[in-house]
Amino acid sequence: MNLNLNNKKVLITGASRGIGLSIAKQFLNEKSKVCIVSRGSDDLFSNEEKLQDSYGEKNVFASRCDCSDIESLNNLSITIKESWEQLDIIVINVGDGQSVADSIPNDNDWKKNWNNNFESALQTARTFLPMLEESDGVILFISSIAGMEAIGAPTDYSTAKAAIIALAKNMSRKVAPNIRVNVISPGNVYFDGGSWDKKIKQDKKRVDEMIKTSVPMNRFATPRDIASAAVFLCSDQASFITGINLAIDGGQTIGVM
Repeated sequence: MNLNLNNKKVLITGASRGIGLSIAKQFLNEKSKVCIVSRGSDDLFSNEEKLQDSYGEKNVFASRCDCSDIESLNNLSITIKESWEQLDIIVINVGDGQSVADSIPNDNDWKKNWNNNFESALQTARTFLPMLEESDGVILFISSIAGMEAIGAPTDYSTAKAAIIALAKNMSRKVAPNIRVNVISPGNVYFDGGSWDKKIKQDKKRVDEMIKTSVPMNRFATPRDIASAAVFLCSDQASFITGINLAIDGGQTIGVM
């Protein structure tokens, strides 16, 4: 299947590891040009070197950016314009599921989580929308099934992820037909160093039982499971798909009517 992504300019936030990094690799496999972004962990630049070794220095570069900070996003926009002159696709994959178990977290915890999980996505979309309007581009948000159903995730995190889905659906109606906007909501994704890796090390038996009882496919998703769908939704093969929220969760959120 020809996805027609050759030489497309792709910006991926939250891409120092896990889902974001896997999406970057999938785009590079399709001959796209990729910029990977995070707040600046050591993983970001070590993975930049690895990707450049595999795909060529001209095809991928990394940039620090705090996506909750408007000035930082504006600086990233300048970097993208200077490097590529245009932007075709943005994958907005920022967020942090860590919070407290309170039914309504205190004001400080709520604002911190809202900023990390919603405002960062909103500000990123706002900053790069003009560039995508020029290229008839694509926006893909990465949300979570926690934004779709009450699955026991923190209230503030779940609310922020639900807001991303609402933002994307409303945007999709207003920027069509020139720009497509979609969402992927992953379920439980395992990768080394990720949150589920830590939980397994703490109590493997409990995690195994949770997967067995709540996920019909009886396994975790891999970052590649998410990345394959992400690249498809951003490609010409999905040119009539906009405004959708695709759950990739092994059937965890299947409802019985």
